[in-house]
Amino acid sequence: MNALRNTDAAELDVHIVPMRRRHLRAILRVEKQVYPRPWTVSVFTAEMMARDRHYVVAKVGSTLVGYAGMLYAVDDAHVTNVAVDPAWHRHKIGTRLMIALAHAARAHGARNMTLEVRVSNVGAQAMYHRFGFAPAGVRARYYENTEDAIVMWSNDIDQAAYATRLAGIESTVNGRTVMDLP
Repeated sequence: MNALRNTDAAELDVHIVPMRRRHLRAILRVEKQVYPRPWTVSVFTAEMMARDRHYVVAKVGSTLVGYAGMLYAVDDAHVTNVAVDPAWHRHKIGTRLMIALAHAARAHGARNMTLEVRVSNVGAQAMYHRFGFAPAGVRARYYENTEDAIVMWSNDIDQAAYATRLAGIESTVNGRTVMDLP
């Protein structure tokens, strides 16, 4: 695994696949590293089973390096989580996962995407800005009843201009991303 982790991003081969129960052990390992209050197996299982949800994982070789999910509500797609194994930061895994979510949201017919992000997570905020997300409000003490969340929206994702934006983002990602999605 270390040899893969140290691979130059230009040579990285990342597969985005649907989240399955067999991924849960690795997902929980990442979840515990990145979230103070990690989701449980039962929460992930319920999310995967819900019809209005879409969850994916990113793999390098056989190693799960990240995951992301969203739920659909009318014509909006709400990103529920994006998590990347800290050992794989700076390989654009989060960007690849967001590209997959954006394509799925568009294919589902969503017109807008929304999410919450920690006020302190400026790196994630910068990534979301690239995807057209803009702050729309604050949820006070949203995380662990201590840290505020910025509510962000990306509107008109069903338009041709957004497809052009996505293509531009994809062109900046080195290596190869294979989306083995239905």
